[in-house]
Amino acid sequence: MEYLQITAETLFGFIALFIMTKVLGKSQITQITAFDFIAALVLGELVGNALYDKDVGILNVGFAIVLWSILIYTTELITEKFKGTRKLLEGSPSLVIYKGRIDREQLKKNKLDINQLQHLLRSKDVFSIREVQYAVLETDGTISVLKASQYQNVTRDDMNLSPQNVPLPRTIISDGEVIWDNLREAGFDEKWLTEQLKAQNYSEPKEVIYAEHKEGEQNLYVIGT
Repeated sequence: MEYLQITAETLFGFIALFIMTKVLGKSQITQITAFDFIAALVLGELVGNALYDKDVGILNVGFAIVLWSILIYTTELITEKFKGTRKLLEGSPSLVIYKGRIDREQLKKNKLDINQLQHLLRSKDVFSIREVQYAVLETDGTISVLKASQYQNVTRDDMNLSPQNVPLPRTIISDGEVIWDNLREAGFDEKWLTEQLKAQNYSEPKEVIYAEHKEGEQNLYVIGT
């Protein structure tokens, strides 16, 4: 009976947290702030402790999750309606590099040292601070970088070239399995796929790790096992 109770509470907690995530939206995952991090820890503790506490039942777990979800959702509504609360509840971005110069006060304020700053810059493919004109430390801990003009990539507009359509590649095969919906959306069928694989010395999709098709191209891009 004890294992059945743990199983039931685990399933209930899993479903409840899944529903809560859907209701609150993807920002809870992709744009996590310090407040969101604390909320995630508390929710994990609520469910985790309830699993092994004999005095806590499914109703208690459900009530705690629903109550906490209401509090988070209310906080989100408050930050949407009242802009003045965003700085307190979500924090605010910090300009750590301004016109090519590092703002030491902002680094101290955000508990960031030079090594950590360099690490964040490298995650944006910037390996020298001299390349940076502006750098903003976002509320979720990531950094946004605007390079100095001499280090920026040349665009078609810079070269006075006319714009072109940018096709979206479609994954056709992933880990040996054909994604039929993508194949049909690309306007092809199984016969075409078989011919493409044979042309590149593959007899079946299982021999392919990844394959994609880009609109306007005749051939399939294939990576084999």
